Amino acid sequence: MVKLAIRPDTPPLNPPLKWAGGKRWLVPRLREIWAGHEHCRLVEPLCGGIAVALGLRPSRDLLNDVNPHNINFYRWLKSGLSFERRLMVNDSEMYYIRRSHFNQLIAKGEAETGEAAALFYYLNKTGYNGLCRFNRKGEFNVPYGRHKTIDYMKDFSCYETAFRTWDFRCGDFEALDLGKNDFLYADPPYDVEFTKYAKEDFTWSDQIRLIQWLGRHPGPVVLSNQATDRVLKLYRDEGFTIELLDAPRRISCNGDRTSAREVLATKHL
Repeated sequence: MVKLAIRPDTPPLNPPLKWAGGKRWLVPRLREIWAGHEHCRLVEPLCGGIAVALGLRPSRDLLNDVNPHNINFYRWLKSGLSFERRLMVNDSEMYYIRRSHFNQLIAKGEAETGEAAALFYYLNKTGYNGLCRFNRKGEFNVPYGRHKTIDYMKDFSCYETAFRTWDFRCGDFEALDLGKNDFLYADPPYDVEFTKYAKEDFTWSDQIRLIQWLGRHPGPVVLSNQATDRVLKLYRDEGFTIELLDAPRRISCNGDRTSAREVLATKHL
């Protein structure tokens, strides 16, 4: 099979958000798999920080996540997000004031506003290691990050252009309306104790439900996850081809940055 290069008019873009477990490091390998499938619509049922979509730059993309706040931010980027740059201050007192204000917007049913999108960007860049964590009330509870310097973006117009033909959804992955030739890439939360990236947990039963849903898709499917024993068994039992990779560890509470074993699983390529 001839591997096609990315079109020169659609260069990869860096993700606008910091995201725990982001797959920017995996994009070169995924680009090899994607080559020859550029005619397909790329579908990410758990899109997170959208590093893969921005690395591949498909002409058509369906990006879904159960977390409404990153999706709201992307939708506002698509329509043209602007906000006062004076809000971008790397200061602990202001961080907690704006975190409280963001949670007030959620409580008042105003989480889909442009103000909420701007605050979410600020909290994401200023908070601890780009974590996105919510309590059972749906309140953002990530602490201040204590970064020495932060490079807040001043111009988001490149994303407005990139997102023009992309569709953003928020909901459970099984509710997505798929085409038989869609190219699916899924990157679920790791099989670890902490899975609370949204108000709802992503449990082991959700891992099983996801792999079974992906396994039923007749088109190409790519899946990445931490290579735990039960994940490897689950994916092999569903007929996926397994590739093991060493993934960089970006976030660690104990300072350990040694690489972590990751699985790249494929089917119907």
